[in-house]
Amino acid sequence: MFTTVSPAEAVAEIHSNQNIFVHSIAATPLTLIDALIKRADELQNVTLHHLHVEGEALYASPEYTQSFRVNNLFTGANTRKAVQEGRADYVPVFLSEIPYLFESRIIPLDVALLQVSPPDQHGYCSLGTSVDTSMAAAKAAKKVIVEINPQMPRVHGDGFLHISEFDKIIETDHPLPTHDPTQPNAIETKIGEYVASLVEDRSTLQMGIGAIPNAALAAMTNHKDLGVHTEMFSDGLLPLVEKGVITNRYKVKHRGRIVSSFVMGSQKLYDFVNDNPQVRLLACDYVNDTAVIRQNPNVIAINSAIEVDLTGQVCADSIGTKVYSGVGGQMDFMRGASLSPGGKPIIALPSVTSKGISRISTTLRPGAGVVTTRAHVQYVVTEYGIANLYGQNLRTRAKRLIEIAHPDHRERLEKEAFEVLKFGL
Repeated sequence: MFTTVSPAEAVAEIHSNQNIFVHSIAATPLTLIDALIKRADELQNVTLHHLHVEGEALYASPEYTQSFRVNNLFTGANTRKAVQEGRADYVPVFLSEIPYLFESRIIPLDVALLQVSPPDQHGYCSLGTSVDTSMAAAKAAKKVIVEINPQMPRVHGDGFLHISEFDKIIETDHPLPTHDPTQPNAIETKIGEYVASLVEDRSTLQMGIGAIPNAALAAMTNHKDLGVHTEMFSDGLLPLVEKGVITNRYKVKHRGRIVSSFVMGSQKLYDFVNDNPQVRLLACDYVNDTAVIRQNPNVIAINSAIEVDLTGQVCADSIGTKVYSGVGGQMDFMRGASLSPGGKPIIALPSVTSKGISRISTTLRPGAGVVTTRAHVQYVVTEYGIANLYGQNLRTRAKRLIEIAHPDHRERLEKEAFEVLKFGL
């Protein structure tokens, strides 16, 4: 048995000038957050540290500026405006290194707010859909406050905490936030087909969430014996599991198991990971460690970008000076895939934005952040083809990237390559 309190009593443990960790993604403890916001008038200078979280993130609103400040380790849509307006902060950091920031107290945590499954017969609760940086935060924080939700899946792996480790407990019962898969459009489908053409049987996959990763997975139905070692996965993986395409039979690390750090998707996905011995959710300092990634064969890392310049620099976290998302695990897996025997790091993106602006640019916009350097980039894929930049000089890179740019922009890019970069193509 365990003792529970009201949400108000639980968050009464939080005081002004403290550092608070908020559980990630689908595991966002929304009831505790709502209770914390109700205390805004009593609090000053409370810093909330988190990756992307679900919900409205009202604490990032202008009216709460004196009470709360967000320190984003990955910026989601609900805190993006606050960062861009200077009311919140962003830390560019590899996902693999965030646990160390907590453990070393570079980011000292006073309280961790978590959402967990009910305890089993031995008293252990699961962090459910998000182990990622959250286990490290729970271990590093001075106090741990949890909401126990029977709708949180119990997921095998590293995400177990004993009920005795919690300082305050509330009980809730509500569905987790969901993101149902959407059908890729013609451009995304074509990109997915090109990406799938780079994947050999028995490869190990890393992919993110979104239409392009889903389109790539949908094009792999005729592949055989694929494995998964990824920082996250979503619904796009499930059909390949159901069809026996994903077997994890030829992985070196965790053979026979899907390894990830967190999941986000539909209720079907959460039901799939619940008490499923086939799935292991592990901490991201392990999952995203290049020394671990490289041990699997033929690692295919599929990542996206906002912009790629003609030398191969990849911007994935900002639009010019405006922070858009985060570094995340892109570089962890781009490098890990490159070091893997037969591995292929891939950047996949549409050739233009929704406004027709080329996403392959002569130079990155002023202030744009380089997430993947031109020394790490290898394959770049658009709906117009595949550019292999590995081992190529700058002039050849520019030529190959222009070939996969949108036709409306190729002549301009060729001219600017000559005039600005002095590349004679």
